[in-house]
Amino acid sequence: MGTKITYTEALTELQQIVLEMEIAEIGIDELDAKVKRASFLLKMCREKLFKTEQNVLETLKTIDNK
Repeated sequence: MGTKITYTEALTELQQIVLEMEIAEIGIDELDAKVKRASFLLKMCREKLFKTEQNVLETLKTIDNK
């Protein structure tokens, strides 16, 4: 999990995990791993969204101050 992935890649992987969980019988060990991976991806997406929101707000402040 050390490699950086983009927001879009993380979202795509999350969608794939959800799809697999909806359509397939998943063993408890695989389910555990998928839930942990999904949790990691969700956290990463939230952090990227928060950082982007902060950057946009900062940019808007600098525009308003000109």
